[in-house]
Amino acid sequence: MSAPLKRGRCPAQEQPFVKTGHASEGIDTTQSDAYDHHKRYPMTPRERLLKHLAGEPVDRLPFMPITMMFAGDFAGIPYGAYCRDHRKLVEAQTKTAEAFEFDYVSCISDPGREAADCGAALAWFDNQPPAIIEDQARLADKPALAQLKTPDPLGGGRMTDRVQAAALFKKLCGDRYFIEGWVEGPCAEAADLRGINALMMDFFDDPGFVRDLFGFAVDLGLRFARTQIEAGVDIIGVGDAAASLVGPQIYEEFVWPAEKQLVDGIHGMGGKVRLHICGNTRQILAGMGRLGCEIVDLDYPSPVEEGRAQMGPHQVLLGNLNPVAALRNSNPKAITQAIAECHRQAGDRYIVGAGCEVPRDTPHENLRAMGDYARRAAARL
Repeated sequence: MSAPLKRGRCPAQEQPFVKTGHASEGIDTTQSDAYDHHKRYPMTPRERLLKHLAGEPVDRLPFMPITMMFAGDFAGIPYGAYCRDHRKLVEAQTKTAEAFEFDYVSCISDPGREAADCGAALAWFDNQPPAIIEDQARLADKPALAQLKTPDPLGGGRMTDRVQAAALFKKLCGDRYFIEGWVEGPCAEAADLRGINALMMDFFDDPGFVRDLFGFAVDLGLRFARTQIEAGVDIIGVGDAAASLVGPQIYEEFVWPAEKQLVDGIHGMGGKVRLHICGNTRQILAGMGRLGCEIVDLDYPSPVEEGRAQMGPHQVLLGNLNPVAALRNSNPKAITQAIAECHRQAGDRYIVGAGCEVPRDTPHENLRAMGDYARRAAARL
């Protein structure tokens, strides 16, 4: 059995404040007025992210890669247990954040929490994520939506386990790490409940049903987000992967209004939002930028320079290394060069990370290479 978690355990080494230009320009060690202060009082990871999101000077770039199965493997915890037991998730996330010097910990595990509490059927595996069984979709029959009650996130189901993870993170390391909660976005949750293929047909065959289903998903997401915010998270990740499968017309007509309602609702609760849409989002980048999220992730099919051009100079961007080709299958030198290019394209409003989840068998030295870059570079603000 691994050693128990200790409150406040964290990376001991921090870097002093530096003011730099873009990665391609090299590290500029010109001291700022704040240099001595930050040298004596280095930022905690949480402080670093809060200041970076607020547009204030930071000692280095934040580092926020998504690790789920990687974290479970690193901590020696089977992924089925990671997804079922918030204590295992917190242990794995904290150990991984400490070892690789992340700036955050996350409650993310799999997309099936809300759907499971709505009665969706899941297939469970010992060392893989649970899978929603699409041919047993909870809303295979559309009239069932009218009878479907929004589950209580504190009702003892899978959502409760995530809220418990948030509370445990807050207790153990909330003064140190930036804590991320997670909810499914409206398009993703609709696909989880209805089935992705059926939902894609519904956009054309029954748009009224889609709007009702999205309304249910937004209400569920807001309830789930509120309980996580009250438990202590600093930001809510919104995973809306299915949104990358629709074109710009459907996105603007159906998806964007629901995402905007969800984002605005989370902001109204005092939370921040990280938008994560896996896949090719090139046709919807402008809409993603109009949502007002504090962080927008870009997966590798969506060039960072296009994201910057479409979303303007102030949006914080995260990504977009190809998690397999440019991270797992690469080497530290190439990874450093690739992240430097992402930083150059994004400019100052940037967070180091891959385009999506770090693969579980990524060499440790490759993941460390991303963190090493973040520690050597800071945003020029």
